[in-house]
Amino acid sequence: MFHQLPLQLFKFSSFFPPAVTSAVFSVLRRTDFRSNMQRKKSWLFWWLMSFVSYDMLSQNCVSGQGSCETKCSITSNIGRTHTECCMNYTDNVLRNGNLADTMTAIRTLESVLERTEVKVTMQVCVKTFVALLHRPNDTFGGLRIYADDTQATPDVPLLNSKVSVQLPRELGAGPNNKIVFCMFKWPGTKKRVFESQHEVYDQTLVGLSVQDKKISGLQERINITMEFTKDINETQKPSCHFFDYSTCNFSEDGCLTHWTRGQTNITCSCNHLTYFGILIIPDHSITKKDQEILTHITVIGCSISLFGSVIAILLFIANRKLRQDVSMKVHINLVIALMLLNLHFLPNQAVAAGSSSGLCLYMALLLHYSLLATFSWMALEGFHLYLLLVKVFNIYVKKYLLKLSMVGWGFPAVIVSVVVIIDRKFYGQVALETSNSTICYITNYHVKIWTTVGLFSLVFLFNVIMFGVTVRRVLILHHTREFGQNNPEKAKKDICSLAGVMTLLGITWGLLFFSFGLLTTPVLYLFCILNSLQGFFIFLWFVMSLRKAKTSATKMSSETRSTNS
Repeated sequence: MFHQLPLQLFKFSSFFPPAVTSAVFSVLRRTDFRSNMQRKKSWLFWWLMSFVSYDMLSQNCVSGQGSCETKCSITSNIGRTHTECCMNYTDNVLRNGNLADTMTAIRTLESVLERTEVKVTMQVCVKTFVALLHRPNDTFGGLRIYADDTQATPDVPLLNSKVSVQLPRELGAGPNNKIVFCMFKWPGTKKRVFESQHEVYDQTLVGLSVQDKKISGLQERINITMEFTKDINETQKPSCHFFDYSTCNFSEDGCLTHWTRGQTNITCSCNHLTYFGILIIPDHSITKKDQEILTHITVIGCSISLFGSVIAILLFIANRKLRQDVSMKVHINLVIALMLLNLHFLPNQAVAAGSSSGLCLYMALLLHYSLLATFSWMALEGFHLYLLLVKVFNIYVKKYLLKLSMVGWGFPAVIVSVVVIIDRKFYGQVALETSNSTICYITNYHVKIWTTVGLFSLVFLFNVIMFGVTVRRVLILHHTREFGQNNPEKAKKDICSLAGVMTLLGITWGLLFFSFGLLTTPVLYLFCILNSLQGFFIFLWFVMSLRKAKTSATKMSSETRSTNS
């Protein structure tokens, strides 16, 4: 009977806003149900339906009872309607929520998309969200996805495609592993929604995931190509990044950027799945011509240093007096470290261009080790110089060279071993910031910073202090020698000799800290010239030491003959 309608409406009153519910009951109380049943029933039905719009449904879906939040948290397979509801909710959070809420909503939506029921392929588009769900056959041979602002299709190019994704066979997805593609854009008024210090191009992120699988460390990389709809400023450049949920910030670990200025698209080649974006960062890189010149300088300089290092080692082996000199024994260890560094640096780029991941791992590991060994022996050179010229007395240390060798060669081995034990994937192909080429080196940004730049910063600080103390000590000695008479010429000569010692201490590597802004290009030229020739300079040091030893021996022999006569 129609007189039971108020009770039925009461059951569903939570679906409507309070004001609508109140108005309904007010009308019902003033209605003669028995006299005008049919007319009132029809009128009331259509009047109520006018309030039930899609926006009201969406708003109610995300704000309370039976909301999208509840539906997103269920574990069973869900349907298209619920998925669209969650997209609406996530879009609302993007517009009005904070970073924490946004991260939670995006991760929840990702889980919802993975649990959405789909037979083969399904496209879901709500507002700024475009998603494609694909259930592979028994044998997955790769997949290409095309998308624009309103649709996404598998393997069929769109007329004005904005993004294309190439997924490799290595994903190993099967019938129980849905592949999820989700692209979304947030309002331009909230450019810093993810609190990045750089702008995300077009405020767009592209998400990729595979149901019930964590994809990382792929040998066959995922390629994401995004078309540019606006020009990139000459002072800026695009860079491929992914959003790291653990740090709530963007990172470029595992991603290579393939782009040259003037190109209308950019390709991000990554070895894992997550949400990816294009960050617009300041372009402090040097010109292409300077890159080519610096590359030639580096290759020529390192080749000369490698040759000089080999000759220096042969001279050390062949000359008994050099082998008896403790300082020369310290120097030769630095020469060996530099030889290993050049030996693994010169062919590195060619190895990275090859297809052997095992060889690239070996090259990256030994390049890291030889670089750390070079830094360690630079620090030990500073320590040895301090003992010779500052402490002077009581400097005997039992098994001195053995202890130095344990530090110089053992400490780098410990660091490299720890990195390998934690994750051997920390070594692999890395894109060079100044070009589109790659090398075999450390793939993780934090590992690279702490184990190389961090360690060298300590070495550089220590050696600069030791060198300054040494110069001061030499000047004081010259002021006090020869009955208090100054000998400026002798002091200048010794300072020049100490300047040569700067090569042994690796002070010129400190130019790295001054390569910014307008200083970038000139400092890079100095850095490449001086440091690529470091092995050759030490070779010259060995030659001068030999000449000095022969001169002293000849002078002593002549003095002996004159005394006997």
